[in-house]
Amino acid sequence: MGEFEVHRVRFFGLVPAGVRCLACQPRGARLALARTDGAVEIYNCSANYFQEKVIPGHEARSVEALCWAAGERLFGAGLSGDITEYDLAGLRVARSLPGSGGPIWSMAANSSGTRLAVGCEDGSVKLFQVIPGGIQFERNLDRRKGRILCLSWHPSGTHIAAGSIDIFRVLDVSSGQTVQRVMVNYQVQKVKRECVVWSIAFLSSGTVVTCDSFGRVQFWDWERGTLLESHTVSTSSVLSLAVSEKEDSIIVGTSTGATYQFQLLPVKMGSLEKRWVRTKPFQHHTHDVRAVAHSSTALISGGLDAQLVIRPLMEKVQKKSYDAALRKFTFPHRRLVSCARKARLLLFQFSQHLELWRLGSTDETGEDGEVLPLRRLPEHLVQLKSKGPEHIYCSCVSPCGSWVAYSTASRFHLYRVQHKGDSVSIKKVPKVPKLLLPAYQLQFSADSSSLFVASARGSVHVLQLLEPGGCKHLHTHRPPSESPEAVYLLAVSADGHWLAAAGGDWTIHVYNLKCSKHHCTVPTYSCAVTALAIHPLTNNLVIAYSDQQLFEFSIPEKQYTAWSRTVQSCGLHTVWLERDSPITHITFNPKNPSHILLHDTYMFCVLDKSLPLPDNSALLMNQSTLKQLPETARQRQLHAFKICKKFQPLLFADLLDEKCLVMVERPIMDIKTQLPLPVQQKKFGT
Repeated sequence: MGEFEVHRVRFFGLVPAGVRCLACQPRGARLALARTDGAVEIYNCSANYFQEKVIPGHEARSVEALCWAAGERLFGAGLSGDITEYDLAGLRVARSLPGSGGPIWSMAANSSGTRLAVGCEDGSVKLFQVIPGGIQFERNLDRRKGRILCLSWHPSGTHIAAGSIDIFRVLDVSSGQTVQRVMVNYQVQKVKRECVVWSIAFLSSGTVVTCDSFGRVQFWDWERGTLLESHTVSTSSVLSLAVSEKEDSIIVGTSTGATYQFQLLPVKMGSLEKRWVRTKPFQHHTHDVRAVAHSSTALISGGLDAQLVIRPLMEKVQKKSYDAALRKFTFPHRRLVSCARKARLLLFQFSQHLELWRLGSTDETGEDGEVLPLRRLPEHLVQLKSKGPEHIYCSCVSPCGSWVAYSTASRFHLYRVQHKGDSVSIKKVPKVPKLLLPAYQLQFSADSSSLFVASARGSVHVLQLLEPGGCKHLHTHRPPSESPEAVYLLAVSADGHWLAAAGGDWTIHVYNLKCSKHHCTVPTYSCAVTALAIHPLTNNLVIAYSDQQLFEFSIPEKQYTAWSRTVQSCGLHTVWLERDSPITHITFNPKNPSHILLHDTYMFCVLDKSLPLPDNSALLMNQSTLKQLPETARQRQLHAFKICKKFQPLLFADLLDEKCLVMVERPIMDIKTQLPLPVQQKKFGT
């Protein structure tokens, strides 16, 4: 693997926002997630749950509910009182319509996706028709006192169940009248506190399922208004509820971080009579589980601890495989750190500000694994605050450290950084070109003379940077056939000759920067691109996909390289393919052309193309484990993959020079210390 001096960075103070709501696409392969900061994320369930789209948040736009309608259309609503439709191709808000009922607490679509029902602060349930190009107000249903905290349509679309404080109501959609009103705590004697119905589900059998602040999951006959079953699962609130498509399984989430599965099972073998049974408790979260979803193959939960947990339904798994593995996602599947190699600077991206840091330095040398004393400590140079309520989409620092750029939904900002000894000054570049905003990815050229701006509809803008502090628009690259999808990944060759751009349609286009023309299109693969980079010496494009496959494409020859064809014919190691964290960054060591350096959240890998690929009988071991083996055993394990798992969770890794690496970590415990205290549970023996 070689020896590197490693700058181990742990001062990136990122605290991911908690998960507020989830929505599985009906009969689709996507999962929508909204966070407490208003950000919306789309995960592709068929592509290893890769986070393929992110729409950054907005200070004035909270998201309390998400739902899919009319197939591919995603709607959100929140405390601003607006219903928002998202443009998933352009990664932005498409349109908003006021609900006219105060803050919106809940929203649900009917089974055909043609109508939306929203529950408002003023106690009203409003119906909207989903029409081409937007939504249209249809009518108000019977309004009663008390905010509508949760909603659920009957699968037939004839009735809606609405949960509030102490009660839930069933409304007839055609007449708009309340046809049933049920007190959820009528059987509790001398109740001194109100009971909040946090979530509700309306089953095709006519059963209404509620979960409440008393820690109960209750099953009701809505026509008679009688309680069928009651299960107390927690001493605190049950906050969320989701039902499987076949209505034979339910998942609930609690304020203690626990989730529970209920299954509809026969009372005895061969009996037609069935009852709901609490079968499986899980404790994957430390804080409130505000959102749950039930797909056809997995139980999905999201907590205020920022974790998205996907637990496969074991009865759906035919054999032990990767599909049976539990997945946990805390960090975004995109880069929030950029590096100025020559200046030894790091730029950290937060939701509404940027931080520029200078790395520490040392004059000492030592043995493998030894921590060296610093001659100069890391230094926080600049904090750039983004004005306005919009969150930052992307950011970048130039290799020389003299330029910083970032974009929000409506503004593009470019700054000139002046270094005078140990002092730093920063000046905003006035009159930047008006581009098609927002920018989704920013990338400087290796010589810091150009800036590439990934934009909508597959286009990439090229800006020339001018001294002492200015820029001008040179050219806009567009794909041969117009695409509605935005570009989200860029890679520029070291010689400034080539530019590769990957879009939301998973297509990679290569442009010739010298003659400003489209050069070629990489053969389309069936998974999303997670990272790509161009080798500085060979101009080969290395691509990582969400299914953990690696490809190498020769840009000059417009075809896959011999090594790439060997990889595809021999196949990668099973352990490599079963990783659930996508490769997020690729780089190279110019002094060793056969080395490819790449990383995901839990490992850093040096891929040596000069060595043979391991077969499935070989052990894909961590380097620290390999060092403990005898020399003869190490030689037998000699193969292309040199893996290091010392640095976790790894948000960024890059090569500063041929013998120096920078690793940016964000320990989970550091995040948890900044979260509010969880609900304490009494444990046996304490």
